[in-house]
Amino acid sequence: MKFEETYLNDNILDALYDMRFDEMTPIQERCIPEILDGRDLIGVAQTGTGKTAAYLLPILSMLDDGGFPRDAVNCIVMSPTRELAQQIDQAMQGFGYYLDEVSSVAVYGGNDGSRFDQEMRSLRMGADVIIATPGRLLSHIKMGYVDLSRVSFFVLDEADRMLDMGFSDDILQIAKMLPDNHQTVMFSATMPDKIQQLARTLLNNPVEVKIAVSKPAEKIRQSAYVCYEPQKLAIIRHLFQAGELERVIIFSGKKDKVKIITRELQHMHINCAPMHSDLTQAERDDVMYRFKTGQVSVLVATDIVARGIDIDDILCVINYDVPRDAEDYVHRIGRTARAQRDGVAITFVSDADMRCFADIERFLERSIEKNLLPDGIGEGPQYVAGTPRKTSRGGSGRRRGGGGRPKNNAKASRHNRKKRPSKSK
Repeated sequence: MKFEETYLNDNILDALYDMRFDEMTPIQERCIPEILDGRDLIGVAQTGTGKTAAYLLPILSMLDDGGFPRDAVNCIVMSPTRELAQQIDQAMQGFGYYLDEVSSVAVYGGNDGSRFDQEMRSLRMGADVIIATPGRLLSHIKMGYVDLSRVSFFVLDEADRMLDMGFSDDILQIAKMLPDNHQTVMFSATMPDKIQQLARTLLNNPVEVKIAVSKPAEKIRQSAYVCYEPQKLAIIRHLFQAGELERVIIFSGKKDKVKIITRELQHMHINCAPMHSDLTQAERDDVMYRFKTGQVSVLVATDIVARGIDIDDILCVINYDVPRDAEDYVHRIGRTARAQRDGVAITFVSDADMRCFADIERFLERSIEKNLLPDGIGEGPQYVAGTPRKTSRGGSGRRRGGGGRPKNNAKASRHNRKKRPSKSK
């Protein structure tokens, strides 16, 4: 389906035309009409499916149509991380190129005092769209100059990550300040019980849109080591001693394990750096910059970087422990084999994680190759979905503010439209 066939207004369509966006992705095709119709919505889709445009385009179109207060905050987009907030802000600038009357401000931590003052001025004036991390927005709210009483749109992007990072109370605190008649849109890559509970709390009779998780790229060579937990560091040592591993991400679900793995690699003189929630935003920015530019070869990280970070030259992903569900597994190993490159994904499967790994194999509809354990580290458990048994080394083999536009009524002069910068308060 083409964007021209929706009720997005002409200024939005002009920007899309300039950006060479013509066909909608599945998540956009199913979400844009519902959001334009004023429905609360929960969308389940992985990174890279176009969900940012799925909510920004209809909201910006409605704001540009008019009927909203000029001196008020009209839309809040919540983001779990500074990095994602920056990406949303960049998309906002592109989609809003011709929206002279729609202003925006990105609000996130990890920057200097002048940035905070700029955010404060925009919030005092009532920027139409606020793109914010929960903690930073609450910091401004507590200073008494942020009025959320006239907000019309409340968006939660990557809601599952926000809950994983402990922002549940912050989100609920912000939501309590919103008027009863606002429209809520929530996007999540997964749909665990805690997300369903949050949706029941915040959304009113929502439309549910779920886009099936794509299988990992065929160019990813997947394998696993079936082992006991104490054997994992020995396997790490074996992998890095066996060859020149570079451009590697090692994922673990716990920050304490990230610290242990990092120390072990540093003892081996491996050029590595950790990424976890105990680091300040400035430290995380520095680590990510050094990894992206090749100054660091190995990134040891929690799932804070499993989604939303675009690095095209990752050669290998190692899952130090098994993700809790198949979708998280796909997100993790999807960091490799990008931009037409090949990639390797290795997972350490302990005796306690076999059932989860079996679920992943069922989701993938394939059996993942089991590697032999390295010599000298002892026996590992036999890979079975149920109770593990010891074996020899190795595993077994609502619409507001304007009347919209009729279908197929694009401006004939779109390609001749003069460029105009969007305003930002």
